[in-house]
Amino acid sequence: MKLPGNMQQMMRQAQQMQEKMAQDIAQIKVTATAGGGMVTVDMDGQKNLLSVKIDPEVAGDVEMLQDMILAACGEAVKQVETQIQAKTAGLLGGMGLPPGLF
Repeated sequence: MKLPGNMQQMMRQAQQMQEKMAQDIAQIKVTATAGGGMVTVDMDGQKNLLSVKIDPEVAGDVEMLQDMILAACGEAVKQVETQIQAKTAGLLGGMGLPPGLF
């Protein structure tokens, strides 16, 4: 099915934007901490956990350690989502789409 010229151009533009967004997201790296820095996690834009650093002082208290790891991971996810949202808003801002569409 052949699309009208304007529609083809819009589809090409959307594909280019999607590719740029994927590249931008791939470059995101965040660091989050919990327990005053006792637990530190690094996460990428795809929300993959890259590293976990644990202060030896909390290694003995398993329950507290588990809570801090969860808190640090949750904060890292929030940071990634905030950065993705900012990049998406910046990229889509020039298209004149209604707010909240993406």
